[in-house]
Amino acid sequence: MRMYGSTAVRPSVETRGRRTALRSLLAIGGLAHHGLAPGRQVDIGALVGVSAVPAWGQAAPPATPARSGARVAWPEVRLLDGERFGPAEVAGRALVVAFFTTSCPFCRRHNRHLQKLHALAPPALAVLGVARETDAAHVRQHVAREGYRFPVTLAAEPLAAALSRRRLVPLTVTIGRDGTLRQVIPGEMSEDDMLSLAHLVQQ
Repeated sequence: MRMYGSTAVRPSVETRGRRTALRSLLAIGGLAHHGLAPGRQVDIGALVGVSAVPAWGQAAPPATPARSGARVAWPEVRLLDGERFGPAEVAGRALVVAFFTTSCPFCRRHNRHLQKLHALAPPALAVLGVARETDAAHVRQHVAREGYRFPVTLAAEPLAAALSRRRLVPLTVTIGRDGTLRQVIPGEMSEDDMLSLAHLVQQ
């Protein structure tokens, strides 16, 4: 699977020491200035502080994310349009969940492929965009400008707690129809790789 790049979610407060630690990690790991090298998975969130995104979900998130093959404790979340996207709405459906920010160039290309998957997806496959931001009006404007038709939520914290703590965007998580975690994919995906995720409905 080809991945072109990813961006670390910018922290609300970043000290000089944290910036130095992050630069050291990038140099040691051989990472590109703005992205993650293929085959590498680095938890940048462990080095830099990241501001919490207020969640609209009601259910308490699990202490640790699900492991591959384990059942996901899907939280109660609401979409930008106010609709529910909780356990009842996802039951029996495969899921492709993409974390993004509006300022990330990799995310914009990634989400265009996600939109194509959403447009072609059968009812048994649901696509969800998760904005790691707090300004709902700004995210709505971005979604409208980019022409996204897939559902979007700001409930990044409860979903990250259930799926993956990695603080990279774009970050794609797949869940089978049986509710088990299948993949955590860091970085931008090609269109072909994104569309291939439709096979989840057969698992």
